[in-house]
Amino acid sequence: MEKRFTGTVVRATGSWYEVRHDGETVRCRMRGRLRLQGRRSTNPVVVGDEVACEADDGGDYVIADIAPRRNYVIRRASNLSKESHIIAANVDRALLVVTLRAPETATEFVDRFLVTCEAYKVPAAILLSKIDLQDPEAVAAFRAVYEGAGYRVLEAAAPQGVGVEEVRELLAGCTTLVAGNSGVGKSTLVRAIDPSLDIRTGEISESHRKGRHTTTFSAMYPLAGGGAVIDTPGIKGFGLLDIDGAELWHYFPEMMRTAPGCRFYNCTHTHEPGCAVVEAVRRGEIAPARYESYLKILDEDGKYRK
Repeated sequence: MEKRFTGTVVRATGSWYEVRHDGETVRCRMRGRLRLQGRRSTNPVVVGDEVACEADDGGDYVIADIAPRRNYVIRRASNLSKESHIIAANVDRALLVVTLRAPETATEFVDRFLVTCEAYKVPAAILLSKIDLQDPEAVAAFRAVYEGAGYRVLEAAAPQGVGVEEVRELLAGCTTLVAGNSGVGKSTLVRAIDPSLDIRTGEISESHRKGRHTTTFSAMYPLAGGGAVIDTPGIKGFGLLDIDGAELWHYFPEMMRTAPGCRFYNCTHTHEPGCAVVEAVRRGEIAPARYESYLKILDEDGKYRK
C-alpha cells in the first residue's frame, strides 16, 4: 500500500475507520486536527465519505482530509445538544424501512426523515417491511398518503422472499442508505437481497415490542448485482437540524406543487387567506396527516430545530 491514497469510508466505529481503495480495505484512525475544525458533528468522518489517508511515522494509516460531500442524511444528536449526527454521506438514495406494527414506526419519524432527505438532496423511497404482518387497510392508507406526496412505496416480507426482487432492482448500481427504527427488518432485508453478506439479524423484544439493535456501527456493503448498501443502527428519534421555518414547506413535495397557487408569495400555509395549500388539505388533495406533521414541526419551540 502506498504512503498516501484516497478511498471511501465503508465502516465507521467511532475510533477506527475502514477505507476501501483499489479493492483493498485499510484500517485507519482519524487525525486529531480533524476534530478541531469547529465541526458540530459527533462523527466528523462517516460512511460514504471520500477521504485522503496517509501513513504516520509508526506505519499506521490516518485520515488526513475529507472531500466535500455532495449530500448526506443528518439529524440532531440524540442528546438534543447543538451537535449533529451524520448518518451517511454521498448516497444515491435513501430507503426508509418502516413497519406499521411489530414494531410501529411513528408517522412523525417518517416525515422528519423525509424532510431531511429533501433538504439535503437525497432522493428517498419507503419500504413497508414485514408486509405479511401488516393490516391491509392500514397499508392502503399509508400508501395513499406517501404515494400522494410523491414517494415510491414498496412492500416486502424478506424471510418469505416477497418483494425482494423489486427492492434488488431498485438498489442495483446505486449506493443506498437503508435506515429505520430497530426491529423493522433492515438487516434481514439486506441479507435477502444478497445472501452472501455477513450481516447480523435479531428478533423483536416481546416485553417492549421494540427491536433489538443488531447493527452496531454503520457499514457499506457491495452488492453482487452492482452498487452498495449502507446498513445503519436502528434510529429511535429524528431531531431536525438547521431547517429554517420559513423554508420548511419546501421539503414537503406535495406542498411545493401546490404553493404557487397561494395568494401571497410569502404564505406560511397556516392562516393566510387565499392559501392554496390549506384549500388542498380541505379538499383531501394533501393528506391531513402530512399537513399536521408540517404544523407540528413548524410550531416546535426549538427542541429539534436550531
